[in-house]
Amino acid sequence: MNGEKEPESRGLVEFLSSAWRHGWLFGLFLVAATLIGYGPAWHAGLIWDDDRHITPPALRSPNGLARIWTQPGATQQYYPLVHSAFWVEYRLWGDATAGYHWVNILLHAFSALLLVKILRQLKIPGAWLAAALFALHPVEVESVAWISELKNTLSGVFYLSAALAYLGFDQNRNRGNYAAALGLFLLGLMSKTVIASLPAALLVVFWWQRGKLSWKRDVLPLIPFFIAGIGAGLFTAWVERRFIHAEGTEFNLSIIERFLIAGRAIWFYLGKLFWPVDLALIYPRWNVSQTVWWQYLFPAAAMLLLGVLVWRRWRGPLAGLLFFVGTLFPALGFFNVYPFRYSFVADHFQYLASLGPLTLVAVGITALPGLFRKRKPFLEPMLCATLLLVLATLTWNQCGMYANFDTVWLKTLRLNPDCWMAHNNLGLALLYKGGQADEAIAHFQKALEINPADAEACYNLGIALQQKGRVEEAMAHYQKALAMQPRMAGAHVNLGDALMQKGEVDKAIAQFQEALAISPRFAMVHGSLGIALAKKGQLTEAIAQFQKSLETDPDNEEVRKNLAMAFAQKGQPEQAIAQFDRVLEINPDSVEACDNLAWLLATASDSSLRDGAKAIALAQHAGKLADHDNPFILRTLAAAYAETGNYREAITTARRALEFAARRKNDLLAGKLQQEIKLYEAASPVRGTFSR
Repeated sequence: MNGEKEPESRGLVEFLSSAWRHGWLFGLFLVAATLIGYGPAWHAGLIWDDDRHITPPALRSPNGLARIWTQPGATQQYYPLVHSAFWVEYRLWGDATAGYHWVNILLHAFSALLLVKILRQLKIPGAWLAAALFALHPVEVESVAWISELKNTLSGVFYLSAALAYLGFDQNRNRGNYAAALGLFLLGLMSKTVIASLPAALLVVFWWQRGKLSWKRDVLPLIPFFIAGIGAGLFTAWVERRFIHAEGTEFNLSIIERFLIAGRAIWFYLGKLFWPVDLALIYPRWNVSQTVWWQYLFPAAAMLLLGVLVWRRWRGPLAGLLFFVGTLFPALGFFNVYPFRYSFVADHFQYLASLGPLTLVAVGITALPGLFRKRKPFLEPMLCATLLLVLATLTWNQCGMYANFDTVWLKTLRLNPDCWMAHNNLGLALLYKGGQADEAIAHFQKALEINPADAEACYNLGIALQQKGRVEEAMAHYQKALAMQPRMAGAHVNLGDALMQKGEVDKAIAQFQEALAISPRFAMVHGSLGIALAKKGQLTEAIAQFQKSLETDPDNEEVRKNLAMAFAQKGQPEQAIAQFDRVLEINPDSVEACDNLAWLLATASDSSLRDGAKAIALAQHAGKLADHDNPFILRTLAAAYAETGNYREAITTARRALEFAARRKNDLLAGKLQQEIKLYEAASPVRGTFSR
């Protein structure tokens, strides 16, 4: 029996041996370890701006996909490949967050595998350890567990793939490898322009390998990469200013202050890599001053480290440092990016930059035990296993911070109590939960106490106050927000809504028009302006605004209902019927659409538009969904019965409606019902009126 099993066992051993030699087992282990390490993120929810990255309704159509590519400002940032990926993901799993998290985790694991290939091609020892350090280091959690940071994980894959392809070109000068590298680099730039540093990183690698650079061999082929990277970077800087408001007093920094920020940031990031504790989504924003002497120690220490490495001619560590600083350069403070409003550093800024120090650590760990390998052969594997286990545990724990909106901001406030952005965002979470407006107001007020120039907190406080019915106070905060940030379209819209509540329709229209001047394709504003114009009786203009709103958000139920009502009030029942039909395609249980469509089908002057049986079915469905004692729906049902010639039921139903209208003291409706009952008693249906 044992003899029969021996060939099978030998085959298994040979397979495992081959898998070990070729790295398959290591690869499977690395992917599995990454998936397990990020286990708490599998079923995490949305945080911060995730809801604005997961494709909004206005962009879910094929036309929306086209707008992602052709219209800067249509998405949170102009990274069209990232938002196209979100568009596809929404088609696959909608609002279920697990799929988005799994994609991020798998992309991160794939980047780790690409890192192995690159380091092996460069003959750098410790490739698998470096990849495992990258895959399991808790400082990467922000990039992987935060759905919005698909831009990091996706651009990371393209960055490393482009690097691998270019290294192949460097060895064989194959044009196919060059074209692949350039194509992958361009795809990466459309995911996140921070990877523009790739050509500089490749030059650092070639210098490390050869000790010098050749213009023809090393620099010249990378010129198209530099041109593409610089162009993409300049365009992103413009988008940040134009659409994300990366401008204002927070960015008024002198060149000396920017160098002070950069020097301190370098040591901050290295510190978090080597001692990853108290990792936060938002770190305290430093008070930078060129008059404080000790702040110069950070850039001075960085220059000293660089000088020592140059003096000692330690080319490997120097290359690692140059890669680290060069990859971080776009986020070191020399360029304005939106997060600098609240912090000069963020873990996700060093997602790719961390590869330099982590690789140096892996090389060092691999080399040191060689001194003792003969006497202590288990030292290296024990050291590696312990380190990776610690990192995996820290990553698991750090993932818990990103469980949901509340968790991330509560943890941020524990680590950074004076974080006005956290107070503002926690206030938003409480506000939209419903019933917690008072708690939300307290957080918005705290945010403004810390940072009185926070226009968003001022605007959000206005929303909360308006929800509480404190319209005058709300308007004051909208106006203050606009004084700080005049191009805040949302504040104009909400101020317009508040003015509508007060009956000041003309002033409201002016605010809506201001909002559209800032954001012409703001679908919600066209809808609000349409409502205001309809209130003034300007139905033609109102219809035009509703139609513009639907151009960018065709499935907006409320706007379609308003458009249908405007058509009906304008005496265009055919167009109104078509719009109500479309509303019911979007939401078959819309009570308002069922009721109004039933009325039109029962009372239209044009006999070709009337359908009494369908009107009865719609009115009965509306009654089941809402309230069988609703006098408005009963009035519609009565008219539908009359259209079919069933005047007995029409009279009975209309009298029930009259009874409930009287109970509600709705004299206007009661008067209309009394007139309609006389018609039914005379065996005459209602015709040609949309007086609801």
